[in-house]
Amino acid sequence: MQNNVSGNDSRQPRRRGRGGGIRWIILLGFAIYGGCYYFSNRSVDPYTGQKVLIDAGLDAGQEKALGLQAYQQILSQERPLDPAAPQVQQVRAIAQRLIARVPEVETALAAENGLQAGHFSRDFDWEVNVIASDQANAFCLPGGKMAVYTGLLPVAQTADALAVVMGHEIAHALLRHGAQRMAQQKLTQIGEMAGAASGMDAQQQQMMMAAMGYGYLLPYAREHETQADEVGLMLAAAACYDPAQAMPLWERMTQSSGGQAAPEFASTHPNPGTRIQNLTALQPKALEYRQRFCQPVQ
Repeated sequence: MQNNVSGNDSRQPRRRGRGGGIRWIILLGFAIYGGCYYFSNRSVDPYTGQKVLIDAGLDAGQEKALGLQAYQQILSQERPLDPAAPQVQQVRAIAQRLIARVPEVETALAAENGLQAGHFSRDFDWEVNVIASDQANAFCLPGGKMAVYTGLLPVAQTADALAVVMGHEIAHALLRHGAQRMAQQKLTQIGEMAGAASGMDAQQQQMMMAAMGYGYLLPYAREHETQADEVGLMLAAAACYDPAQAMPLWERMTQSSGGQAAPEFASTHPNPGTRIQNLTALQPKALEYRQRFCQPVQ
């Protein structure tokens, strides 16, 4: 009997070992799948010169349709102001000047990286509305659907500062950040499936996703914001707006939020100090763009 008990004890660790081996095989399989997806969907962004992840199966028309669908849903829930309202007239005039300079700025940015501009925005159906809300915010969706919330106007204070914000939002659409986030979400889903299929418990899966968030997703989101700051600033400068208004704008944005923000490592946005520092460093380039492309309004 003692021999039988001893034999059972000796076999038990081997069963656990086989289970652990299967878990690692499953994780390896998902890692290979995720890696194949990642490397087969990489392309070079002509405006930053960096390799980016965009699903090759998502074409411009599909992305534009998704943007329109989201825009219609937003406007069905938050009614825009009357087009005759002074705020709408001001915002649309700024947007018109920014949009007019998009092709030249795209070409110039791509040339800096020795690349040809993709002019992804040439098929955009631009539309700009103002939404009554206390939010100090704005957005531009794929396809050129834009909105500015009235809460942004007293924080911006000037047309120059408002153009900086709107240029930043347009830049997100030009850089296809929405498509990049969709590809990110697919990688995240692959990670979640790997955790569930490998037999990880809820706590282990949560730890894995937290590591992915802090190590990959949040830094990637902050990089998007930094890219949009630069491209948007060049766009505002090319449209004859004063790029120097970017720094006081972000100081006011910080004040309007009460000066409270999550630590940069835990945020999707750079902290205000980092942002202001980056924008200050970009001033010479922005002034060069202003000199090259600014055309007086007729």
